[in-house]
Amino acid sequence: MLKLLFSSRWRWATLIVIVGMAVMVRLGIWQLDRLAQRRAANAELAAALAAPARPLPDLLAETDDLSLLMDREVLLTGQFDFDAQLILLLQNWQGQAGVHLLTPMRLADGETAVLVDRGWIPDSERENLAAYNQPQGQTTVTAVITAPELLRGQSVIPDTPQTEWYRVDVPAIAQQLPYSIETGFYVKQLPPTEGLTTLPYQAERVIDLSEGPHLSYAIQWFAFTLMLGGGYLTFVRRNSQPEAHG
Repeated sequence: MLKLLFSSRWRWATLIVIVGMAVMVRLGIWQLDRLAQRRAANAELAAALAAPARPLPDLLAETDDLSLLMDREVLLTGQFDFDAQLILLLQNWQGQAGVHLLTPMRLADGETAVLVDRGWIPDSERENLAAYNQPQGQTTVTAVITAPELLRGQSVIPDTPQTEWYRVDVPAIAQQLPYSIETGFYVKQLPPTEGLTTLPYQAERVIDLSEGPHLSYAIQWFAFTLMLGGGYLTFVRRNSQPEAHG
């Protein structure tokens, strides 16, 4: 059969099929690699979810690699700076249009300031923001460390200070504040344990620990490889029979 496949009649077609099969096998292996990466990321996320909430300054003191802190639940004790509060536009709550309140918090350690997404209010309340300047004074909130929302991985700094934003571009927001804040992340305040009773509303965490479609995609690519190889062998055999009888 090998002699027939590499005969002058079938040589180039055989090479093309071999290349096609090799590409599909590589795509299947790539999907298995993606599956392994997804499982590793899920393991890290599960570990972060299982870890108890800790004071943010303690976590920052333990590592310079902020990627290790993403999705960690933290405690922040400090005072909100409502004078520097911003609005995150185009947010919705159960189908209702609104905005999120982004408020810097100056922590009690006197060295750290962090941007906090305090939650959602309806568009109808945008002219009444002062009503949501609570709590005053020192307070403690529980939040989740979240990566900044950058445009193609880059911060876009506007020419003039903005009070309304479409993304939580923390490095750009930091440029317009009169003091330094952490620029490698922001935090999303979690809802109170007793449930949501007053605005702003904080969303529950949505955790996806699924493995995605990578395994099924890998199986498909390997199946396509077998189908192409088997189909080609059958085609060559059938179309070579007259030549063999002659």
